[in-house]
Amino acid sequence: MKNFTLTSLIIALIGLGLALPLSVHAQIEDGVFPAAGSPENPKVQVSWNQYYAYEGVTDLTRKLADAHPNLIKRESIGKSYQGRDIWLLTVSNFNEGNPDRKPAMYIDGNIHSNEIQGTEVSLYTAWYLAEMYGKNEFITQLLDEKTFYIAPTINPDGRENFFEAPNTPSSPRSGMKPIDNDLDGKVNEDKYDDLNNDGSITMMRRKNPRGDFRPHPKYPEFMQRVADDEFGEYELLGYEGLDNDNDGRINEDAEGYYDPNRDWGWNWQPDYIQGGAHKYPFSLPENRAVMEFVMDHPNIAAGQSYHNAGGMILRGPGAEEDRDTYNRSDVQVYNALGEMGERLMPGYDYLVVYDDLYSVFGGELDWFYGSRGAFTFTNELWTPFEMFNEEGGGRYGVEVHEFNRYLLFNDALVEWEPYNHPQYGEIEIGGIKKNLGRAHPGFLLEQMAHRNMAFTIFHAYHTPQLVIDEISERDLGGGLKEVTAVITNTRMIPTHASQDLKYKITPPNYISIDGARVEAGMVVTNRALNQTVEQKYNPQKIAVDNIPGMESVTVRWIISRGNNYTITVDSKKGGLVSKSK
Repeated sequence: MKNFTLTSLIIALIGLGLALPLSVHAQIEDGVFPAAGSPENPKVQVSWNQYYAYEGVTDLTRKLADAHPNLIKRESIGKSYQGRDIWLLTVSNFNEGNPDRKPAMYIDGNIHSNEIQGTEVSLYTAWYLAEMYGKNEFITQLLDEKTFYIAPTINPDGRENFFEAPNTPSSPRSGMKPIDNDLDGKVNEDKYDDLNNDGSITMMRRKNPRGDFRPHPKYPEFMQRVADDEFGEYELLGYEGLDNDNDGRINEDAEGYYDPNRDWGWNWQPDYIQGGAHKYPFSLPENRAVMEFVMDHPNIAAGQSYHNAGGMILRGPGAEEDRDTYNRSDVQVYNALGEMGERLMPGYDYLVVYDDLYSVFGGELDWFYGSRGAFTFTNELWTPFEMFNEEGGGRYGVEVHEFNRYLLFNDALVEWEPYNHPQYGEIEIGGIKKNLGRAHPGFLLEQMAHRNMAFTIFHAYHTPQLVIDEISERDLGGGLKEVTAVITNTRMIPTHASQDLKYKITPPNYISIDGARVEAGMVVTNRALNQTVEQKYNPQKIAVDNIPGMESVTVRWIISRGNNYTITVDSKKGGLVSKSK
């Protein structure tokens, strides 16, 4: 693959006309003037400053499919543990080729219950693509050429629990399959307790002249840790809860715990090595449904999963043991995509999981690349940068309280209130609600969704795009003719990642000639020096292992009969393309 720089990519996209409108004359309609880059008079009106529960996701996906029958198809790819449908939207121009034969990108969100906004990004992506089709030249061409498979939530049970049940910003992380966390033979018998009945699990504090915390002088709702040589005024007792099973512990057996993102069948390790791994790869019905769908769709060349939080664009490998899985040319593609992501999403960092974070065994990210050869990222949504558009700060530090006061007007705060606790005595309960700290506040939700969508669109655009650049003939005499064809991959992602080539995940690219009697077929390795490698078996259909990104391959046939013939390229991840002579 050619060397790419971020600047060259931007220039290339400008040259392609990344967002040229089909209609250049904006119109005022129903008192509305369209904003640049947004759908004008969308068929499906959606508020993107709020979160949608299962019923809302079901309703919105149905409305999108009904409003855009030639662009969106909805299906359930399986059932969750509690029996909810796992909805998937296929987004493409159904009138322009078979969507399952176009180069495709898979997108999902909300694998972790509390990491909710990935669902909204996924829904926004489907909505935006459909509503902009026919209005924006780039989006129109994109859906003519590509397919998006979008599963807004692959953990609908956990999502519903996060909304309906009292939770912290970080609970629950798993699905709703009951697990005996404390190994006492009982399940979920010591969950969080919403002691003040406000729907969120906030913090408990108790006055203590020898404590480690005191109220912040400007934001007294924030408990500030004192210096090592000082005593504070309070001690923090953890999240709201009671010792419901009288074992001397609080909140030790809540929902779960297993981790749906440690359940995937690549470098899977058991629970004693990888916490949360559960029983065996794909032991969870939600993940198994996704796996089966992806296995049935070998055209998926790229993938994206949405998590929170931290403002990260993550690629594999998840574990150091897999560091050699990604070869140099594939890493070059990842780097070009990831660096563009940093530009499109200010405050996000492009990182490698095992090297920059920690080891993950059995992660979705690694399964998509390692087992399917799909170039895949995980984006960790919500970064403190978004609060004041500056680096620094944390998700739960004093900056959050400043942000909450001046931009949310304390809407995300539970004021400290006294409570008589049966174990701790007189305490106070308060702090940040569950809808801040990891989840975006409403006014930032749409901007985040659009920027992340733009990154996935850039990624999807660079899935393989094959064109037959040249068909030439040379008369050899004696009734024989030499036919040479040049096929170019005009995007960065190759038809076969290194993993695909290593394990033969998908068949090679087949380049065939129909309508001619073929005497010999070959791959041209050096056209100038006339160097070739003959394919002696079935020469009409030449197998080419890979067409790298932004490169060409040349094939040749010797034919004895046929003036009108068709050359076809059949590539699982690169699609179908034909040209007649």
